Amino acid sequence: VQLQASGGGLVQPGGSLRLSCAASGFDFDNYAIGWFRQAPGREREGVSCISSSGDVTYSTDSVKGRFTISRDNAKNTVYLQMNDLKPEDAAVYYCNVHLVSLGQTYWGQGTLVTVSS
Repeated sequence: VQLQASGGGLVQPGGSLRLSCAASGFDFDNYAIGWFRQAPGREREGVSCISSSGDVTYSTDSVKGRFTISRDNAKNTVYLQMNDLKPEDAAVYYCNVHLVSLGQTYWGQGTLVTVSS
């Protein structure tokens, strides 16, 4: 199982980034995928998640209306479109999947988002 997160970078407040999470090694279209983030000195927190079909999504209150999660099952990829970024959004962003059949949770390596003027 591999999850490869990418798309992070430096952006000014109010800017946008699109993160990608490319997955392999499991039946991608059978599993929900989540995005988490961890800022320095803070605990990892859930940001958004999307159901296996993409029909159901959830985002934490602090990003609602600004972040959009989506997936392309043909490409085994989940996206996180982040708009109107704020300094408090700066963190390392990780994607994850919990494989119920194996009882295992897998994490990508993370991609750094820096929001600064």
